[in-house]
Amino acid sequence: MQYRVNPKNGDQLSALGYGCMRFTRKGGVIDQEKAEREMLYALERGVNYFDTAYTYPGNEVAVGKFLAKGYRNQLYLATKLPQYLAKTYADFDKFFYEELRRLQTDYIDYYLLHMLSDFGSWQRLVGLGIEKWIAEKKTSSEIRNIGFSYHGGASGFIRIIDAFDFDFCQIQFNYLDVHGQAGESGLRYAASKGLPVIIMEPLRGGRLVQDLPAKAKTFWSNAQPKRSPADWGLRWIWDYPEVTVILSGMNDVAQVEENIRVCNESLPGHLSDAERSLYDQATKIIRESTKVACTGCGYCMPCPAGVDIPTCFNALNVRQSDGWFTGLREYIMCTSLKPIPSNASKCIGCGRCEQHCPQGIEIRDMLKAVSRSLEGPAYKVFLAAAKKVAKF
Repeated sequence: MQYRVNPKNGDQLSALGYGCMRFTRKGGVIDQEKAEREMLYALERGVNYFDTAYTYPGNEVAVGKFLAKGYRNQLYLATKLPQYLAKTYADFDKFFYEELRRLQTDYIDYYLLHMLSDFGSWQRLVGLGIEKWIAEKKTSSEIRNIGFSYHGGASGFIRIIDAFDFDFCQIQFNYLDVHGQAGESGLRYAASKGLPVIIMEPLRGGRLVQDLPAKAKTFWSNAQPKRSPADWGLRWIWDYPEVTVILSGMNDVAQVEENIRVCNESLPGHLSDAERSLYDQATKIIRESTKVACTGCGYCMPCPAGVDIPTCFNALNVRQSDGWFTGLREYIMCTSLKPIPSNASKCIGCGRCEQHCPQGIEIRDMLKAVSRSLEGPAYKVFLAAAKKVAKF
C-alpha cells in the first residue's frame, strides 16, 4: 500500500481511504456481513483511513460494529459533525457523543466540520463557540485532528483555512473539477499551509465511470495504455503530490482490489505528458454541451450583490454534464443553503464582473440562464425540504 505522510503529525495515511457512504443495502438496511468483509479485506491490505459521517444513514453504526471486533487501533477513523444542524453550543456535544456511541469508541482520529459552504458558515460556528469546543475536545484527546469538508468556491475555502489553525481539510476534486469548488488552486493553497488534503468525489459519485457520455466511454476504451475509466480517474488525482488521501466509496471486493492496485502504481508525478493530454481530451468530450466556458478563476469576484459567480456557473455545467437533478443538488448545496445565500437570482446587473472576466463571458446573461435553469418550481420545493431537514 502506498502511504503519504501527514506533515502536521507524521501519521502514515494510506493514499487510498475507505469511504463508508456507499455500503450495500439489503432490505433497506446495510448488509453488515458484506460491509465487514469488504472493510476487513481493505484493512488487511493496508488501507488505514476510514471515513464516515453522522448523516450517512446507518453507516456509523455499521462501522462501529466492525471496530468493536478488535480493529479500532489498526486504523485512523474519520467522521463528521453535522454543523448545519447545530443551533447551540450544546448541540456540538449532543452530536459528538452520539457519534462516539454509534462508533463504539472514545476518540476520533480525524474529525471534520461537515460541509462548510463558504466563510459565512464558519463565522456562524464561531458565533456559537466552536473554537472553544474544539480546544476542549483536543485537550481531552477525544478529537486528535480537527478539519472540515468543503462545498463552495475557492475564495471561501482559502478564507476558512486562514481563519483557524485546522489540522486537515477535505475537498471534492477530480479531472472534471479542476476549477470547480475549491479546485486545484484550493488544493495547492491548503498544501502550502502544511495541511493534509483528503479528496472526496474522485469519480463524481461514479459519474466518471458508469454514467459517462457514450463518446467519453468510447474515448477511454480506445485510450492507451488500456485502463478502466475508474483507473484513469484515480490516477489523475494521485499524480498530485499535494493529495494525501483519496476516499473511494467501495462496496465490492473487486473494487477494493482494483483501487489498491491502482493506488500502488500511482506515485506523484507518474503520468506522462501524453497521458495527461488524454484527460484534456476526455474533459473536452464530456463538456461538449457545456453551457458556460467558466474556468473558475475567480477574477469576477467578489460580487457586490453576493453572488458566487463561479459556483453558479459550475452548477449549470454540472446540470449539463451530469443531469438535471445532480446540477440542482449542487446548486442548492453550494449557493442556497448558506447562512447568506449566493445564488444567481441575487444579481443586480451592475456588470462589474464582466470587466474582469478573462474569458469574455457575458456573465449577467449567463446568471439569468442559471436562474431560469436551476431556480424553477422544483428548486423551491427542494430548497424548502432541505431547510426543513436542517431545522429538524
